[in-house]
Amino acid sequence: MLQLNRNLLSVALAVSAAGMGSACARIAGPTTSASVPYTATPGERAFLDTLSRRTFDFFWETTNPRNGLTPDRWPTKSFSSVAGVGFALTAYPIGVQHGWVTRDAARERVLSTLRFFWTAPQGPQATGVTGYKGFFYHFLDMDTGLRFQTVELSTIDTALLLAGALTCSQYFSSADARDVEIRALTDSIYRRADWQWATDGAPVVNMSWRPESAQYQNQRGFNISSWRGYDEGMLLYVLALGSPTHPVDPQAWAEWTRSYTWGTFQGQSFLQFAPLFGHQYSQLWLDFRGIQDEYMRGTGIDYFENSRRATLSQRAYAVSNPNGWRDYGANAWGLTASDGPLDSAFTLDGRPREFHTYWARGAASNELRDDGTIAPTAAGGSVAFAPEVAIPALVAMRTTYGDGLFGKYGFVDAFNPTLRTPGPPLHHGHIEAGLSWFDTDYLAIDLGPIVGMVENWRSEFVWGLMKRDANVVRGLCRAGFTGGWLATRC
Repeated sequence: MLQLNRNLLSVALAVSAAGMGSACARIAGPTTSASVPYTATPGERAFLDTLSRRTFDFFWETTNPRNGLTPDRWPTKSFSSVAGVGFALTAYPIGVQHGWVTRDAARERVLSTLRFFWTAPQGPQATGVTGYKGFFYHFLDMDTGLRFQTVELSTIDTALLLAGALTCSQYFSSADARDVEIRALTDSIYRRADWQWATDGAPVVNMSWRPESAQYQNQRGFNISSWRGYDEGMLLYVLALGSPTHPVDPQAWAEWTRSYTWGTFQGQSFLQFAPLFGHQYSQLWLDFRGIQDEYMRGTGIDYFENSRRATLSQRAYAVSNPNGWRDYGANAWGLTASDGPLDSAFTLDGRPREFHTYWARGAASNELRDDGTIAPTAAGGSVAFAPEVAIPALVAMRTTYGDGLFGKYGFVDAFNPTLRTPGPPLHHGHIEAGLSWFDTDYLAIDLGPIVGMVENWRSEFVWGLMKRDANVVRGLCRAGFTGGWLATRC
């Protein structure tokens, strides 16, 4: 196994000698103005306080404190989501900033998490391991941390985990020995990921790998699909390009953008990707305002504006409501990957309807997947892009649907007002007669964008931390980004 990177020790001592602050000093978030001007009412601000705190509590209270593994969902008993751990790591500094947990408590939780992922067994075998080649399996057993059943080794879930670790590495920046260990563990885990191996000889990064290679066309264990086109893979490529040990070639970015789909939907012209999570995940960590790659220089906008347009188009779609789903409107919108009530087609209110359980719902010029199920994370993860429509929608959802939608950890994953009378047996969730179907689970990967993007809108906190990271800067520069806050850093 690789040796834990200790090069940071001398750096920390130099920081201490320069008088950069004590071990207990809190790192203030950036003080620049909010991303999109919007003056929230006192009631909206109070609501956002409650929403952020309850959402943070999900990560703090449901995560296994021994190994830092966050459940994929709760209260349904589940495996751990590696991506969920990345969102949890990002939430912990936010909790410290607001005084919801102490800095010491958050630091110990981060250390438990990173120590686990650094020391957990890696190897090509099918069982008894957590990952391979520096990547991690999509789902892990909550207690043992080993691969759950036969799930895939996931490059994107590993990227989300790494983003959370890098956030903590920048936040816990003092010379205290525990902060130094956080930075050293993060550096070592990041350096171990072999992005070159993950390309399987192609310019682009493969989506996944399994040791049961016979299931795959190329017999080497890799998926038949790689990361191409516009989606959440933007973060993955920035981290893969920024790797100090196993970077992919810059041609990977050009190859990835080559399959973009530009289109116009509901009066907005932008890069099309139907579920909103694809517009949100990367930008929870990466501030794309004012910086452009070659593709975006040709459009005259940046990726942030692109996501704003995607958000506004979804709201406009809900207002137009071409399929007549109940309650859709200016303050009830949002399609993304989420839970749903059941997998069945039947007649409802005299109209044939088809419903789904977990499904990548979305609306764009090139794809429409809509069964009347709204996911609050679609609006919550878009607060930084379009606060003037996202915040009122979130408030209205809570006001309209009450405790069935908004509970112990904020918003449950999804609701469907069209399905408000009993019919075929539900897969999960429950119906409040005359009101809506409500999920009963909270999902880590949908709560993470809410607490992170609300905080970016408030203070640009996560964006500010990641701008300090040399790996992120290197990745953006190698992808060809210029302008804005990167102007003098490439």
